[in-house]
Amino acid sequence: MNVHELVSALADPDVLRARCRALALLDVVLDGFAPRHDYLPSWRPGVDLATMENGSGDLYGIIFDPAGVFLYGFDHECDATPWRDWPRAHWPGLLEGLPAALAHYPADPELQFEGFFDATVCAWRETGTTSWQCGPVVFAPGESDGAGWLFAVLTDGSAEAVCNDAEDYYERPVDRQAIAALLAGTPLDRRTVAALNPAANFEAAASRARMLGYAVADA
Repeated sequence: MNVHELVSALADPDVLRARCRALALLDVVLDGFAPRHDYLPSWRPGVDLATMENGSGDLYGIIFDPAGVFLYGFDHECDATPWRDWPRAHWPGLLEGLPAALAHYPADPELQFEGFFDATVCAWRETGTTSWQCGPVVFAPGESDGAGWLFAVLTDGSAEAVCNDAEDYYERPVDRQAIAALLAGTPLDRRTVAALNPAANFEAAASRARMLGYAVADA
C-alpha cells in the first residue's frame, strides 16, 4: 500500500483521532518510560498532534487543525526517502496540492530534522470535505513510500491488529479485551489497567489519560 491506497483506507478524522488517543494511552500503560505513540492536545492553540516514533528512525505525525487534518510519515529506508539524494529532496509531487490553510506545517521547525521536513508520505483532509487527498506522486512497480506498514494499525483499527502490533513490539502477551475497551473510548478504570499491565500504577496512568483527553472512570 502506498499513499494512493492509504487515502482510501483512512477513517474519518474523529475516528482517527480516537484511535490515536487510544494508542497513546495503551503505550502509557504498557511502558510509560518509552512510548512509541503520543497525543498532544493543544499542541498549538486549537490544534492537536498525534505522533509515532519507533526508535529506528521511522515516524509519523497527524495534525488535527480546525481547518483540517494533515498526516505525514517517514520511512527512512523506503524508495521515497528524501535522503536518496543530496541535497535532500521530497519525492516529486509529495506536497503538491496541500491546501493553503495546512501548507505551513511542513515548515514548522518542530516537525523538521536539521531544517528539513523529513517525509515520504503525506495526506490531508480539509474540514467540510468527505475524502482524504494526496499529491500526484507516482511509483514504479515495487517502489514504496512506507505508507503500508507505517499506518497499517491506524487504518485497520481493530483490537486484533492493535494487539498483534503491541505484542510484536513489546514481546509479551497483551489483553485483547482491554485493548478493545480503549479503542471504544470506555473510561479508563483499574481493571483495564491491571489487565494490560499488573505492574502499572493506576493513578499515574489515569493522570496521563486525562492529559491525553481520555476519559477516566470515577471509581
